[in-house]
Amino acid sequence: MRFEPHPYQQHCIDQLITHPAMGLFLDMGLGKTIITLTAINELKYGRFQIRKVLVIAPKKVAEATWQREAAKWDVVKNLRFSTVLGSTQKRIKALYTPADIYIINRENVVWLVEYFRNDWPFDMVVVDESSSFKSHKAKRFKALAAIRSHITRIVELTGTPSPNGLADLWSQVFLLDQGERLGKYFTHFQNRYFDPGRRSRDVIYTYDPKAGAEQAIMEKISDICISMKAEDYLQLPDITYNDIPVALDDKAAAAYNELERQMVLELLEEGTVIDVASAAALSNKLQQLSNGAIYGENGQWFKIHDCKLDAFMELIERLNGKSALVFYNFRHDKARIQEALARTKLRVRLLEGPADEADWNAGKIDVLLAHPASCAYGLNLQEGGNHVIWFGLNWSLELYQQANKRLHRQGQKEKVIVHHLLCEGTRDDDMIQALAAKDKAQEFVLQSLKARVDKYRPKEGRDEN
Repeated sequence: MRFEPHPYQQHCIDQLITHPAMGLFLDMGLGKTIITLTAINELKYGRFQIRKVLVIAPKKVAEATWQREAAKWDVVKNLRFSTVLGSTQKRIKALYTPADIYIINRENVVWLVEYFRNDWPFDMVVVDESSSFKSHKAKRFKALAAIRSHITRIVELTGTPSPNGLADLWSQVFLLDQGERLGKYFTHFQNRYFDPGRRSRDVIYTYDPKAGAEQAIMEKISDICISMKAEDYLQLPDITYNDIPVALDDKAAAAYNELERQMVLELLEEGTVIDVASAAALSNKLQQLSNGAIYGENGQWFKIHDCKLDAFMELIERLNGKSALVFYNFRHDKARIQEALARTKLRVRLLEGPADEADWNAGKIDVLLAHPASCAYGLNLQEGGNHVIWFGLNWSLELYQQANKRLHRQGQKEKVIVHHLLCEGTRDDDMIQALAAKDKAQEFVLQSLKARVDKYRPKEGRDEN
């Protein structure tokens, strides 16, 4: 197939070719992969400026996404790939297989850096979904930062650069410029742009941006980061969010309130400050109970109620045969959903591999069950349906947005409807509010970094004043 880049894509390609370090904060569906592949092809075979390229990606993406995208387009189908996955022996063999692009999953970055050390062979590195390097404390970030001086060109790709706020930007920008714009140390960056927020006597739990910090940060990094949103450049169908309140029955509500009370009292009796670890444990238990079951010891789970499951089955019935992509959170969610759906005549499948993706897009599946962490990247499911159902939410804005984009992307022909099943008065309410609050922070990042290239926007998408 012939690739004829849209003007905004050509702009991004040109920037990758002319800048040795660039962050493409492009929304899902704007073609980050083909943009990058085209730039790689030009740099290697058109200008002879690079020799070996390393792509670091989520595991599912590393397995097939880049290779499949290259095979689709005439302009880059000549590129040779070596997939560095599997056992140590297989990875080493793949590293010495002649290729233009070597693809490794992000979990093996530390191993790769330790394997090559100062004999680092990749003069260009592409970090796909760079937000997975947002933590300056993570081993993968430290490993890549240690080898950064051996990298001539680096590209970062993500649609969610700051899933939890502006602080997520520091490590990603550091990998681009080695501290030139936001400082060489995270603590210096934090002290300059943030004030202590929620705290106890000895511990600071959160930091809040200082007045004007957002604008100052964006101005610092705008020359090496391009941001574009899909709705500005693609004619996508609308996406609608449908919150479905679920009322707990008296027995379930009593169980929820009792669990919340007991766990908090236990923490207080032990004299424990409710810190991140203890709050996470409490939250996890309450999330489970909201969904209808809870884990005991030894991994066993016990059903508490069917309030949310009943609401889910009613929603499935109201879809009148339309397919639904269903995201669950816990294993007991999956088990209970599968058991309930087994009593129907619906074609139900668990998303486990390429065959399931193909059958869904071919209309052979009515309900596709998936965990958001297993399918948030690299899967194109837009041909199989337009309804997303969240049986249980999680706290990650990145996973939430990426998972929804499996259907709301280029090629979708219908309005996408995202349904949230929310048990009233539980952690479900807190999670949907937290996701909304994080989205506001990230929206500022994306809006303030938007490429100033209105002339590249399709004419029909411009405001005529």
